[in-house]
Amino acid sequence: MPQMAPINWLSLFLMFIVSLIIFSTANYFFIMYSPKKPTFHKKTSLNNWSW
Repeated sequence: MPQMAPINWLSLFLMFIVSLIIFSTANYFFIMYSPKKPTFHKKTSLNNWSW
């Protein structure tokens, strides 16, 4: 199994870090979630039961 030089590990690490930063910023800026308004409807019962 061939061994990698430390400069190769460093360049591989930097490549993954840069791709992570690019992916995170792309998700943050390009995917805009529309805020949903909370809809609370109070259900009133129209049945007045007289027992």
